[in-house]
Amino acid sequence: MTLIVRTEERGIATLMLDSPANRNALSAELVGALREALAACAADDTVRAVLLTHTGTTFCAGADLTAPPDPEAFVGLMREIVALPKPVVARVDGHVRAGGLGLLAACDIAVAGGASSFALTESRLGLAPAVISLTLLPRLDRTAALRYYLTGERFDAAEAARISLITEAAGSAEGVKDVEGVEGVKDVDKALAPILDGLRRASPQGLAASKELVTATVLRSFDQYAEDLIARSAALFASDEAREGMTAFLERRDPAWVR
Repeated sequence: MTLIVRTEERGIATLMLDSPANRNALSAELVGALREALAACAADDTVRAVLLTHTGTTFCAGADLTAPPDPEAFVGLMREIVALPKPVVARVDGHVRAGGLGLLAACDIAVAGGASSFALTESRLGLAPAVISLTLLPRLDRTAALRYYLTGERFDAAEAARISLITEAAGSAEGVKDVEGVEGVKDVDKALAPILDGLRRASPQGLAASKELVTATVLRSFDQYAEDLIARSAALFASDEAREGMTAFLERRDPAWVR
């Protein structure tokens, strides 16, 4: 089964997460397929940038609790996105949960449509956003990180842009005039058009060198903290509270600690 669909147009390689049966959850198979697709894009001289998007109404539902990826493999995926010498742009027009936010935050630019919603649900499962902190914390406003790490609340694209999780919220600017002068809501593809045009106009060397300047500190944090965060994540997943939280989630009931 093909989990990543690749298309290409004028130097932009689109990688579409295509696992609707589990809402594009991060299974071991999906993580492996996406890593292979990114490596192929990195080696392809015709590719100027990568557009990461999705089928269905969910960009990524987080870890697949029935077939989770090895934490080291998922950390490797996030690092490869950050280190890829070509920009990675996320196109989101659906829901993003838990580990999916780590995948999103690894991208260089992200645009989300009005149908998008976001939540860091780990604390409700007896877990924590451990390894995804490697990409999330360098981006997020600290006050917002504390709130959403702790509460697991859902928030929309406008809030995601306000706290710097994404670059732009399309569909949130009522009354903005489009290129024809018609008032309305800018959709996600219209918001992406000038971004992709800018990437097509930039030189491959210029893109790689410019991205490296911005991502250098993030890559150093991977080198410094990834091993510890992987160990923390494994310990949390093996705990009694996490087992109760994940079982309750799969059984669609409140875990025992809810008051």
